[in-house]
Amino acid sequence: MHASRVSPRLRPDPEDPNPPARPLARTPPPKASFDRAASMRPARTPAPAGRGGRALYELYRAASRAAAPAVLLFRRLRGLEHPSRWPERLGRPSAARPRPGSPLVWFHAVSLGEGMSALPVVRHCARLHPGLPVLFTTTTLSSFEVIKNLLPDGVIYQFAPLDCPDAIESFIGYWKPSLILLMESELWPNLILSAAERGIAVVLLNARMSLKSFNHWSLPLGLPLVSLMLSKLSLIVPLSTTQAIRYQLLHTPPGIIHFAGDLKYAVGDVDAGDNEVNTIKDLQKQFRNRLLWMAASIHRGEEEVILRVHDELIKLYPTLLLILVPRHPQDSNNFSLALKKRKVNFVLRSTREVVSSNTRIYMVDTLGELRMLYRVTPLAVIGGSFLPGLAGHNISEAAAAGCAVMTGPHVGHFNHMLVEMCQINPLAVKQVTGEFELRQTLTKLLCDSKDLGARQRAAKDAFSIMSDGVVNRVWNLVCRFTIDFQTGIWNS
Repeated sequence: MHASRVSPRLRPDPEDPNPPARPLARTPPPKASFDRAASMRPARTPAPAGRGGRALYELYRAASRAAAPAVLLFRRLRGLEHPSRWPERLGRPSAARPRPGSPLVWFHAVSLGEGMSALPVVRHCARLHPGLPVLFTTTTLSSFEVIKNLLPDGVIYQFAPLDCPDAIESFIGYWKPSLILLMESELWPNLILSAAERGIAVVLLNARMSLKSFNHWSLPLGLPLVSLMLSKLSLIVPLSTTQAIRYQLLHTPPGIIHFAGDLKYAVGDVDAGDNEVNTIKDLQKQFRNRLLWMAASIHRGEEEVILRVHDELIKLYPTLLLILVPRHPQDSNNFSLALKKRKVNFVLRSTREVVSSNTRIYMVDTLGELRMLYRVTPLAVIGGSFLPGLAGHNISEAAAAGCAVMTGPHVGHFNHMLVEMCQINPLAVKQVTGEFELRQTLTKLLCDSKDLGARQRAAKDAFSIMSDGVVNRVWNLVCRFTIDFQTGIWNS
């Protein structure tokens, strides 16, 4: 299939410590970009998708079949699987397949972040093709708890099958998808190759690959297998130029790599529902006349940084209230113990206790409310970024809500988002070097309403520019590169 080339909008290197200061041009990436990406462990050149890849796949296929029962049992014992819906992980459906014989679109995202990025495309698909069966899968319990309530009417939710031959073949055999849309880094050999054998188009959206994963796949035992998988994909939509180069170095056919933008920008571009609006009004009423800041998606260990900063800020602003949102709600118990040791007056969101004048911290131990909470606070610090080894979180949701946005030094692949927004306006996101600069910046913003307002406007404007049209561009690419699927829709 031939398609006219899309002029790629080059994305900055998410792991470049010195990102460019000016917008990148719509031209092929400079040789320096290729040189930097090539400085990663180079991919070997033996036949990428020939007999070596098929032999490695057969080994993987046998190993995954043998390991699947133990993996599932281990996850169940650790409480990582749904207590009653775990059979879905073996490809056993818990819902009926609508309209047998008609096309069906299968969206898959591993966890909550990737699932939220997929939701705007799911909504777009459902809006353009009402009545088209759509299936949505994730792997984690946290994503299940949130996403099942956000899917459009009629979209079926299931837990994704383990990547073992029996589960995949049972799953695909029952649902019979016409198109599979995978999010970010979900490269599973059994899933991709089983789909290819059945002539099912497979697309990778918001595609990314960490440097560690790239180096692993580049090894002699990895390259033939990943090259075989990538040769079966119909389309890859990467997050950045560097990501595209990594896929090309792993022998992806260059004609299937096209840019459309980052779907994470579309996550925050959703109007609040009636329930959210009422909750926002209630919280605004409780927080009225209080200086306010928010620390969102805070990982274990980062709370120490946030609490020390808050302790210092309260000395200057006695009425200051912190909205503290752990990345994982199960960490709330540990955070609560830390607050009790400090003898800090706090309330938990799950108790619905009203904030009083003595409350210093409002801790959110619930799921799925982060986007709503951003609409309550003027200033948001995004966690997952203050300790080495962490890789940041989506900053666009806070920007969409009109928050002044701050983040720590460790942002991983979210660096491309930070760079792009700051290219539009340097005030859109403030990246601090650590705890000291975080305290300094917050001290200034809490007393300077003019500077705070300028940063709020800059963040919202940058988000609007970056999010404009991304979902439509992605879906247009999907339709162009999966012609058989598109024809099936109109003929169904």
